[in-house]
Amino acid sequence: MSASVAVEGGRARPGRPRHIPVQKSSSVAPRDQILQASASLFTSKGFAATSTREIAEAVGIRQASLYYHFVGKDEILAALLGATVRPSQVKVAQIEAEVPPECPEAALFLLALIDVHTLANAPHNVGMLALLPDVVSAGKGEVYVEFQDERRKLASAYATFGTRLAKQHGVTTADEALGAMLIQQVEGIITLRADGVAVDEVRANEIAAGCLRLCGCRGDQISNAQQVAEDFVARHLRRGAPTTS
Repeated sequence: MSASVAVEGGRARPGRPRHIPVQKSSSVAPRDQILQASASLFTSKGFAATSTREIAEAVGIRQASLYYHFVGKDEILAALLGATVRPSQVKVAQIEAEVPPECPEAALFLLALIDVHTLANAPHNVGMLALLPDVVSAGKGEVYVEFQDERRKLASAYATFGTRLAKQHGVTTADEALGAMLIQQVEGIITLRADGVAVDEVRANEIAAGCLRLCGCRGDQISNAQQVAEDFVARHLRRGAPTTS
């Protein structure tokens, strides 16, 4: 997975020309430059302490030009947070289609591994911003609804895959609770990144294996699941260890 963020959405609106034109050699679209600069500022200075003027200056555009791409800071943050869940969530149907139903351990391992890659490569560890009061509060209207809905769908996929596996091992945790436990196991990578812990391929596999252990798996089942997951990743995703910044 790429360490750059490419997020769809946002409302285009009239705006003035860029104050400082993008270098012709740059392959990064202006909207993505705004997202990258915002991720850096939000995680270093804090969301509340960062102004749209600072973001615009970091990119080299007028503040009015920023509003051509985003209404304001909340919409930028919503786009960044969406990129921490969407790449994993959209792979669920493909996992269900390609992993045999008799191998629920492989499906869960694969989902967790993809999710680790997604979080490890999110710019500047923006996942830590998901717990900001503005994000979890219902008072911010609809700006964060899409992110929250996508995360719920991802947690539901964890619950579905995990429950299939847990039933084989006599684990009786309720579906919803198990899904929450599994997604939180993977999201622990956000704390690891914040603590400066490197997230390489070995640690990614350890985190995914931890999800299987929560569902009662041991030994050979985990090894087999890892092999299936690695084959899938080799076919469908860019190879290489997760990277953190």
